[in-house]
Amino acid sequence: MIRILTSDDKESCLQFLKQKAAENLFIIGDIEAFGFDQDFQKIWGEFNQDNQLIAILLKYYSNYIPFAKGPFDAKGFASIMGKDDHFEAMSGLKEVTEAIEPHLKTAKSKRQLYYAKCSQLENNQRVDTSSIELASVADAEGLLCFLKEIPEFANSIPTTIKKKQEDLANGFSRATVIKQDGRIVASASTTAENSASAMIVGVATLQTHKRKGYATACVYQLCSKLFSEGKEACLFYDNPEAGIIYKRIGFEDIDRWVMYQFDKEYVASGI
Repeated sequence: MIRILTSDDKESCLQFLKQKAAENLFIIGDIEAFGFDQDFQKIWGEFNQDNQLIAILLKYYSNYIPFAKGPFDAKGFASIMGKDDHFEAMSGLKEVTEAIEPHLKTAKSKRQLYYAKCSQLENNQRVDTSSIELASVADAEGLLCFLKEIPEFANSIPTTIKKKQEDLANGFSRATVIKQDGRIVASASTTAENSASAMIVGVATLQTHKRKGYATACVYQLCSKLFSEGKEACLFYDNPEAGIIYKRIGFEDIDRWVMYQFDKEYVASGI
């Protein structure tokens, strides 16, 4: 049985999701931030015959994120999406989204990324973190300027200085940095932090300072801080060479994270 969840379901819902905290980073974060009573956000749950929660579907504006620990009513979830006039996107773990995919019209685009998490750092890694600083609100402008110098980030920075300052101030994001002569030369950041997990993003080093282990040290220190607070770290990557570096620190692949885009004028198929 699938039904809409309410604030009365919050405790059981989060308990279910936090069994896989990294995998459910976005769903947990959205529930903790916005709850169950917003027009732009809705959460459905599927229950088995023993009234146990077995799957979740989150709607955040026009994007849907499903999660299930085993077999679930994929067609039922697809039906909910297909009846939404604003449905434009679905994202989630490959094993879950690909169960729903056959019940939807063909996506306009489909992108897969590696999804990895880390709960414990590898003890055999000798990482020099002595030069690492935790970024303050005053570093927001310098951090964005640094990212604009990184080719893969230069045209895709989704924030402003003011928003970055707010995120650093309220704990939604944090960053570790290495500076030389007052200038940031390497950094790693978090985003979408919640009470159980955080996404690591913006891992980069200036071209002139590469191959010194700076980015590795920034990620290592960031993970260490998260673990001290009882949080899991997770990240996306699409470059297998980057994946090797992350795995040396202690990251393990969870699955693939798949992102679908659909035409705005969407009509569900086969429902």
